Amino acid sequence: MGAIKVDQLRRAAGVSLGESSLVAPVLRFDRVTVRFNEKPALNSISLAIHPGETIVLLGAAGSGKTVLLKTAIGLIQPDEGQVYLFAEDIANLDEEKLNSLRRRVGVLFQEGGLFDSLTVEENVAFPLLNQPGQTLTDSEVQTRVKQEIKFVDLGAALEKYPSELSGGMQRRVGIARASVTKPPFMLFDSPTAGLDPITAFRIVALIIRQRDTRNTTSLIVTHRRQDGHLLANWRYDAQQAKLTRGFDGRQHVRFVVLREGRLVFEGSEEELLSSTDAYVAKFAPRFG
Repeated sequence: MGAIKVDQLRRAAGVSLGESSLVAPVLRFDRVTVRFNEKPALNSISLAIHPGETIVLLGAAGSGKTVLLKTAIGLIQPDEGQVYLFAEDIANLDEEKLNSLRRRVGVLFQEGGLFDSLTVEENVAFPLLNQPGQTLTDSEVQTRVKQEIKFVDLGAALEKYPSELSGGMQRRVGIARASVTKPPFMLFDSPTAGLDPITAFRIVALIIRQRDTRNTTSLIVTHRRQDGHLLANWRYDAQQAKLTRGFDGRQHVRFVVLREGRLVFEGSEEELLSSTDAYVAKFAPRFG
């Protein structure tokens, strides 16, 4: 099954044709191909993510999901095509400029990437203390760190080391560290992989809360159909301080499915559910 047409895609994303010409995508892939040993890991991918939008990226193991994330921030260079991050063609940037763009992106890779020798507090502070031109005082850094750790409900774990935390707690520390600089764009690589259903729900709830309170643009890789369903059907109600079913008109969630490096589906959850393609249907959330 081929990808839906561009005008359908924009409607699915909640972006009108008129608006799309005025607001530059946060990330755009233009016919991007990445090869390893002559075999395509990404095959002529064209994809755009607009401000405030959430994309749920689905696909079997080895379909190219993590490669796409790493290509998005220049950790992998495409063999063909262009990648535009915040409207900048990253292939034409020097390392200093590319790193400046990367600092506007929060990344949570599946492995977590926490420093074993640092406490939770020190891990979360690391991005703030290692930004060129950073002018925050020690007190301001401490305040920001504590805010983020409180946001992920780990206030009691400030002085603990990663080895003392459960897998779910480590993911939450990873989210705090990725978001402490308040980046407008967040990348999540399988944030719920290997977690029990209750802990996985808690992680997705945090992502929803972040999206809805900070208007974060998000690209989320997941193999769990439940994750996409939650993202597409629940919002964070700040007044009640809890998740509630339904949208208030601001959230735009789009599903993308990769197969062997090719983009084979883009659209809403409703379109995903109605797909007759056997491969795409595997990723449609079905409950009840």
